[in-house]
Amino acid sequence: MKRYVLHTPFSIYHFEAVKWVHSVHKHTYFEIIFILKGSGTHHINGNAFEYAAGDVFLLGPEDFHHFEILDLTEFSFVRFNESIHKQLPGDKDHPWQPIIRGLLHTSSQSRGSIVQDKQEKEKLHQLLAVLEAESANDQSQYFEVIRDNLMRSMLIILARNLFSQAQSKPVQQDSIEAILMYIKKHIYQPEELTIEHLARTFHYAPAYISIFFKKHTGESVKQYIIKHRVKLIEARLLYSQMTLSEIAHEFGYTDESHLCKQFKKYTGTTPLLFRLRV
Repeated sequence: MKRYVLHTPFSIYHFEAVKWVHSVHKHTYFEIIFILKGSGTHHINGNAFEYAAGDVFLLGPEDFHHFEILDLTEFSFVRFNESIHKQLPGDKDHPWQPIIRGLLHTSSQSRGSIVQDKQEKEKLHQLLAVLEAESANDQSQYFEVIRDNLMRSMLIILARNLFSQAQSKPVQQDSIEAILMYIKKHIYQPEELTIEHLARTFHYAPAYISIFFKKHTGESVKQYIIKHRVKLIEARLLYSQMTLSEIAHEFGYTDESHLCKQFKKYTGTTPLLFRLRV
């Protein structure tokens, strides 16, 4: 499965299409997808959702998707990585930080478009219009401040809609989405993420849950967990002052050496070199 990489903290990709030319793929970044016009089907994590003008989707680094376009569709993809919501001096006690963190690290795509209310969709599309206009002048000294505040507003509105929707539409217990949500919730507790424990939790045989997971995600449970953990460790290295020992303890590694070995295997570099080269 292809994995698309974003080499900058932020980008917008606005286009029209009558046919989707990209194969099923994942990203190394987050993506808010706005449907400005058109209709069709959006396939996400093995689920199929009809889409129409006004719909808004949020995908994380380990979500995989593709579109089947029925009518000419106008898309706007707002792509961003962890640095877009990094904590700045004075932000520590702000209530928006845990809201955005909760949004970005909660698997959200068993419900299709996050926003159902027409007025909420209009608010988000208005923010998108301002964001696109400001992005045309991205060399301005004010651009990053304006961009970050617009993104923050978008994400909080998405969080408000997702969390209220989650209360009224609980995730089906035996769905792949439920397993993805469980993994993200327990990513700091390796003992909760063994095949045996997952099988007991979701009432599957250990051999079957492995087959079921790979069928829907294209990779094994172990690969998915490690890749997701490594992405979070990358964020700690980039946007925190935590030591390797502290990060190893946070993610349940036996020691710093174990973290370094696994990190290098999946990224090709050591944690210290990763931190220094960026």
